[in-house]
Amino acid sequence: MADGFAEYVAQRHERLCRTAYLLTRDWAAAEDLVQTSLVKAWAAWPRIDGDPDRYVYRIIANTHASWWRRRWRGEVPTEVLPDSRAHGDIARPVAERAALWAATGALPPRQRAAIVLRYFADLPVEQVAATLGCSTGAVKKHLARGLARLRVDPAVHDLELEEIR
Repeated sequence: MADGFAEYVAQRHERLCRTAYLLTRDWAAAEDLVQTSLVKAWAAWPRIDGDPDRYVYRIIANTHASWWRRRWRGEVPTEVLPDSRAHGDIARPVAERAALWAATGALPPRQRAAIVLRYFADLPVEQVAATLGCSTGAVKKHLARGLARLRVDPAVHDLELEEIR
């Protein structure tokens, strides 16, 4: 293998999968996305200078965007059927998480990608911009608009989420 690629994959695979999961909202699709992205990264590995994270995250974001444009999104299978019975305090965090999950899923792909890379992957705005192939101003615009949509979404409006208020 190319110098350092195997070590990079061994160290970063789990984090890349978690980031891809937040973009795709499906573990199987996230794993497919990471594998496809790593194949693309492998082909370009000798040309990557410095920190490969920026390059790999950009591949993930771009590949996800191209998949999103082509994919039919009518039905979404789930592993577990939702339970209609309330379970007191135990159900509240689950309901809040589901509401935030649905609201995040309703964001346009670029806004969702910016929010995931900035707040979940904890990348600085400059690195998110480089990853998405846009200016820092565009990233700030995507972040501001995405967070604004989350703030006014009726599904998450009454939640006690300090991070988005």
